[in-house]
Amino acid sequence: MLDVRKVPASAGAEWLLGGFGLLRKAPLGLGLLGALYGALALLVSLSMERNMELFMLLQLALVLIGPLLLGGFVFAARSVDQGGKAEPGQLLQGPRTGRSARLLATLLPQVVALIVCGLLLLLLVGSAELAQMVQTIEHMQGQAKPDPALVNSLPIGRLMLWLLLVFVVGIIASFFTFVAIPEIMFTDSSALEAMRRSFHACVRNLPALIVFAVLGVIAVVAIYMAVMLAALVVKLVVGDQAMQVVAQLLATAILMPVFTGAMYHAWKQMLAADGATVAPVIAGIEA
Repeated sequence: MLDVRKVPASAGAEWLLGGFGLLRKAPLGLGLLGALYGALALLVSLSMERNMELFMLLQLALVLIGPLLLGGFVFAARSVDQGGKAEPGQLLQGPRTGRSARLLATLLPQVVALIVCGLLLLLLVGSAELAQMVQTIEHMQGQAKPDPALVNSLPIGRLMLWLLLVFVVGIIASFFTFVAIPEIMFTDSSALEAMRRSFHACVRNLPALIVFAVLGVIAVVAIYMAVMLAALVVKLVVGDQAMQVVAQLLATAILMPVFTGAMYHAWKQMLAADGATVAPVIAGIEA
């Protein structure tokens, strides 16, 4: 079994720059893959206006195929990194190579996290008080000006503590999957072994993860601001519905390739057998 490599905190910035570098190398190919994912998500959200049951079913389907599509994204990222192309057919590379079961198994940490969060809510608030809280919120929604006494009756402190614990549980769950998908796509590791190595890599390189998370949030905000400016122009020319479509497709066309590319570069630095780095990509950006 290969050891997990220790990387400096600055590697978190390198991962993100590596994702942007890959998108720069193949903006049309990778952008199209991101836009296709955005189109699927848009269709799911539009179904809510027609039928809530259909929306729930499609939302579940999107969640289930999510790891398969992510496997395709990281495969396309490696293809571009090695001088190849990004093509729509690569999104199905996981099922095509018999990795579907292992990719779907990466949903397990999310399922466990949901169960843990539900149990924490019951422990902190209690089932009876939860039912009363739901009734209180429903009563407040029917009021033009909610009664302050009703607000004060809610267990705000315990709910805030629960939200903090949910955040922590979510972070821990993400450690199991951050580089598990490229590990599955590019090695013969089992799903459990890939998730174990992903968790180990994240814990050992926590400073790099923190740098990546902070810069990632900044990048998302900046990208969404640029996307909304472009969408506002579309709104002035075409209308509101076109604005929503453009905003969704343009955002995913950028964000999905960038962050899956960053995931791929993180895997290269921490887990890949050759110990490859993202220095060539960063040099290309600086040039």
